[in-house]
Amino acid sequence: MKKLLIRLAIAFVILVILGIIAVGLFLDAGVKRGIETVGPMLTKGEVKLDSVSLSILSGAGKIKGLLVGNPSGFKSPSAIQVGTLSLAIQPGSVFSDKVIVKSISLDSPEITFETDLKGNNLSKILSNLQAATGGSDASAKTGGKSERKLQVDDFLISGAKLNVSVTALGGKSATVPLPEIHLTGLGQGPDGITAAELAKEVFQEIEKQAVKASTTVVANLGADAAGLTKGLGQSATGAVDKVTKGIGGLFKKN
Repeated sequence: MKKLLIRLAIAFVILVILGIIAVGLFLDAGVKRGIETVGPMLTKGEVKLDSVSLSILSGAGKIKGLLVGNPSGFKSPSAIQVGTLSLAIQPGSVFSDKVIVKSISLDSPEITFETDLKGNNLSKILSNLQAATGGSDASAKTGGKSERKLQVDDFLISGAKLNVSVTALGGKSATVPLPEIHLTGLGQGPDGITAAELAKEVFQEIEKQAVKASTTVVANLGADAAGLTKGLGQSATGAVDKVTKGIGGLFKKN
């Protein structure tokens, strides 16, 4: 009888372990599928990632190889690339109506700011996110179901590199560091925040900081292009003059 009880106990433990593994695998695959399905609906560009790993016991997780592509009309291959995104979730909230995310951290992402001096890729993505989160038909745009709400206590982007590309200057580009972006208390309260609303909040801050960091870069690229046109004739110089004059207007709009 004692041996039977021991065997039953061992079998129960094994079943629990297998159940946890199965739920974990299902959860990882579900998160990956959800991001890659809903992401493009919101941004109007490609959203891909290599893998998701999330422990339902500790709540710790990682998303690797995240790529947010640009909407149509932009030439650069991506708007954001992140090698590893780390997050910490309150484990018990995973199966509730509101998921409590203690922290999200993006370390050293590469962000591309592509502009033709009339607009830029980040503001276009932000506009798409605003369209997805506003209006009575917002739920229909993101899949037709009421979305699970989130609370994100701490969101940090550090060590980011900003690639500035000016299509009006033949694709001239430069890379500068982006200041740390730190958001807190997102979705606190009973209503929480949807994934689309979270993305909008984050992109608003990214776009704002990218515009600030790009101002001097774009001006310098314009000056460099003006120097290269000396001796090439009035038409070439006039074209660059139009570009450099457009720089101020671009940043005033933002």
